[in-house]
Amino acid sequence: MVIEVGPIDVAHTRYAISPLGEAMNALRVASGRQPAGPLRPWAERIAPRYARLLSQTPAVEALTTLFRRGGYNADFIHPPPPGPGGDLAAELAVVRATPLRQVRTEIARNLAGLRPPPRHVQRILAAPDVLTRLADAMEATWHALVEPDWPRLRTVLERDLVHRAGHLAMYGWAAALSDLDPRVAWRAEGDDGVIEVRTGPGDERERHRLGGKGLLLMPTVFGTLISYVEPPWPYALVYPARGVANLLGPPPPQGGAMALARLVGPHRAQVLRALEAPATTTQLVRQLGLSLGAVGGHLAVLRESGLVTRTRTGRSVRYERTPLGTALAAD
Repeated sequence: MVIEVGPIDVAHTRYAISPLGEAMNALRVASGRQPAGPLRPWAERIAPRYARLLSQTPAVEALTTLFRRGGYNADFIHPPPPGPGGDLAAELAVVRATPLRQVRTEIARNLAGLRPPPRHVQRILAAPDVLTRLADAMEATWHALVEPDWPRLRTVLERDLVHRAGHLAMYGWAAALSDLDPRVAWRAEGDDGVIEVRTGPGDERERHRLGGKGLLLMPTVFGTLISYVEPPWPYALVYPARGVANLLGPPPPQGGAMALARLVGPHRAQVLRALEAPATTTQLVRQLGLSLGAVGGHLAVLRESGLVTRTRTGRSVRYERTPLGTALAAD
């Protein structure tokens, strides 16, 4: 698939965090509908939570029945986020306002070509209150699978957006898309260019044009690459966020990381290694589980040692590693 991009599309490109999207993607992983990959430790840790969720909220199984790869997924389950700030209540309100006729049409399209689901799932999907049941299941999924880890999850997403927006503004599309996903590439065409997205056989024949509307970029911790080119979504790419490997803090030190811990101390080494992408003190606190005072103290020492620098952007102060700090943090 090819998306044509014009000069004005950089200014109109937007970024968003979707708590509802993260809840649905987390459910895909927890249910086994999507391979866990590097998130296997997370999936194993929350397996008891997922089992309780299934037993307490039967409509969750109906939700997982609608998850399919390489085919249509009902749009009402994850509508475009109404704003950039990550407001679950606002997203659920949009879901609950979906007309019942639309819900039934999208469910029928979603299930077309699939093996019929179990009868108890069919009863839920055919119920007069199907929308309420599914929306309640989405909310229950959020509380069970995502909310307990949300501060750290959101930190990963926010840091990725800052990285992506900075690269797009300073260096253009090629830099912003270079590490987005192996299936996404930028190709210059005269004064403009195109975004190439390889999503499956035959997709190279699809051609779309942003036309000055810009692109919506949404990182995800749990999901994979998804492209949206049909209403109700604007043109959008959902892509795996950077730093997922450090989702719940850096991995146990090994090799060079152990030497770094002996050199500067284990917690200071954690802070330095966590700065793979620039971050604020608050974001580091969420990621590492250390106190605000401890993180601030470690950053001060690392800065005095020439291992990190800080930059003020508006009301935020972000820290990043110097070349020396990056060399020391490498395994």
